[in-house]
Order: sequence, then C-alpha cells, then structure tokens
Amino acid sequence: MQQFDTTQASTGLIVRQNTLVRQVYAWMGCGLTLTAIMALITVSSPELLKAIVGNRMVFYGLMFGELALVFTLSGAINRMSATVATMLFIGYSALNGLTLSVIFLVYTADSIASTFAVSAAMFGAMSIYGYATKKDLTSWGSFLFMGLIGIVIASLVNLFMRNDAASWVISAIGVIVFTGLTAYDTWKIKALAAEGAEGRKPAILGALTLYLDFINLFLMLLRLMGGRRD
Repeated sequence: MQQFDTTQASTGLIVRQNTLVRQVYAWMGCGLTLTAIMALITVSSPELLKAIVGNRMVFYGLMFGELALVFTLSGAINRMSATVATMLFIGYSALNGLTLSVIFLVYTADSIASTFAVSAAMFGAMSIYGYATKKDLTSWGSFLFMGLIGIVIASLVNLFMRNDAASWVISAIGVIVFTGLTAYDTWKIKALAAEGAEGRKPAILGALTLYLDFINLFLMLLRLMGGRRD
C-alpha cells in the first residue's frame, strides 16, 4: 500500500511538472510570436519606425516602460490576479517588439533569421538539459547572477567608451551567462512545480523569465554573428 502511495505521488509530481513546463513554454511562445509580429509591423511602417527611432524620448520611454513592466510583474505577481499578470506579460512582449524593430535597421534579414535559428537551437538544448538533469543547480544561481550584474555594468560603461573589442567580449560572456541561465531557470521552474506551484501565474512568471533569457541570448549572438547592413 505504501509503495502504491509513493508511486502515485511520484506520478502526480511528474504530471504537475510537465503541465507547468508546457504552460510556461506555451506562454513564452505566445510572447515571442507577438514580439516578432510587432517588430515586423513596425519595420514595415516608415511612419511608425520614424516615430520610435527618430525620437529618443519616445524610444527611451518605451524602454523604461518595458523595465517597469518587468519589475512590476516579477515583484508583485503574487498580489495581482492571473488576468492582470497575463495582460502585463502581453503588454511587455508587444512593447519589446517595437523597440527590437531597430535591429532590422542595423543587421540584414538573413543574419537575423540565421542567428534566431542558432539561438533557438542553443536555448532548446539547454532547456532540455535543465529539465532532464538530476543535478541540483542551485549553485549556478549566484554565479550566473554575478555574471549578469557584470554584463549590465560593463554594458553601461561601454555606452560611453564605445569600444568594439569590449563590446565583443561583453557579448561573448553574455552568451555564456544566458545559456547557463536558460538551463538554470528551466530547472528552477521544474523545482517550483515540485514544491506545489501550479496555475497561470507561475506559468506567466516562468514564461517571462525564459523569454528574457532567449531574447538576451539572441541579441548577444546577433552582436557576434550578425551581418551588418552597408
């Protein structure tokens, strides 16, 4: 009887983990799709593109709006309804599409597509590792967080220095950090499910986390691999 209860509990855990992970990737996919659609709409509309890129106040206003949405969703999701959390995630994905449209002005469409494919393959491989591994990846968290802080600080400094070599190094380190974060965050989502997390709000938060990992991995690789327009 005890063995039956243990088996039943183990099966229930696996079902809960699989359900949450599927929900996370479904929402993440929706977010990425919306971002891509908004970016393509923006780049195909000269008036809209000019309004965003041609006005620094508008562009930086959108970026600060994105940051506000991320911090609000990450920090206050437990105090908001699932509907509000969903709308914030959708709003962030749409705004990110507007600002990411600028990459089409810098890089060729072919290099963007090929870099996206490489990013998707790397992201998928590390997600599978993070989900399938039996190792405890807790120790990765602090190491990767320090790397992330280092990237942010170095990127801010390089905004003023405008050093191409430093930009290349930052991007290379960024690829390593966000590749690691993909595995770690996937593992963390699986661990949260084991602790009883379920429903739309944990799925939205997990989707936002992996969405950010993917977008940043893509941008870091694009800086390294992307073919610039003449």
